Amino acid sequence: MAQHFLLSAEARTLSLKAIYQGGEEKAYEAFKRLRWQETKGEPVCPKCGCLDHYAITTRRKFKCAACHAQYSVTSGTMFASRKLSFTDLLAAICLFVNGSKGMSAVQFSRDLDVQYKTAFVLAHKLREALAAETANEILDGEVEIDGAYFGGHVRPENREEDRRDRRRTENRSDRRRVVIALRERKGRTLSFVRNREAEGVEIARARLVAKAKLFADEATHWDVLEMQFETGRINHSEAYSDGNGKHTNFVESYFSRLRRMVSGQHHHVSHRYLYQYANHAAWLEDHRRRSNGANAFALLGGALNHPVSRVWAGYWQRRAA
Repeated sequence: MAQHFLLSAEARTLSLKAIYQGGEEKAYEAFKRLRWQETKGEPVCPKCGCLDHYAITTRRKFKCAACHAQYSVTSGTMFASRKLSFTDLLAAICLFVNGSKGMSAVQFSRDLDVQYKTAFVLAHKLREALAAETANEILDGEVEIDGAYFGGHVRPENREEDRRDRRRTENRSDRRRVVIALRERKGRTLSFVRNREAEGVEIARARLVAKAKLFADEATHWDVLEMQFETGRINHSEAYSDGNGKHTNFVESYFSRLRRMVSGQHHHVSHRYLYQYANHAAWLEDHRRRSNGANAFALLGGALNHPVSRVWAGYWQRRAA
């Protein structure tokens, strides 16, 4: 019997032991190589693009020979104004990608021995960086669409006479959101957070090519998509698949991962940041057959080529203010 990929040695190409054995200098070289890939790790001034520079070795910085600006390997990136060492940052990314169902900020802070605030913001910065991979993605071929509701749980009252019908709209919480997912078979997963599942109609029109074949369940709001796309509909009250490719099992697999992430790891996710966790689960689902080392360095490269976060830079300082 063939061994599952996730159980094989090929899936384990990076470990915390190897990161800390390599030390700070090796981690620093990895950052330089991924930040400046086109020059094979040679520094490039982020202001003027000049290659000529002077090394300030005491502070791991560089001075541009043209505009005289000082910069480091993390200047202008997601890791700008960092406090953690390069070894700890690389270890954090390794831990982050190893969690197949995500990782809570509490566990993240304990494993890294940092404050909860540090772990919380760092995890969200990494989620923002990985989401950039599919920011402008357009799907083609066979694509599945579906929605799943998260949050807004209304606890029933203790006494029966005080209870209300929680199925009615007026008795639901205003924090209830739906994650709408488009999943290309053998391709990428796009996730969006909206108030109603019917809003997925416009999303599908915007993110699918005209010749794509769309698979959906029997919800009536998907009916209008039949006029624009070739569609395959499956009635889940009768079957989950017709045996000939008409199903939404791949997008349901994504929702299964996301639900386990929310309920099993984080326990509570704010509706304001649900989109971050939805993007994280989509990234994990898309790259589940890639080694943890490849995932870690792909994420690190994406973070080093992503600008300073306008949402998470100074997050706790703004909340305190």
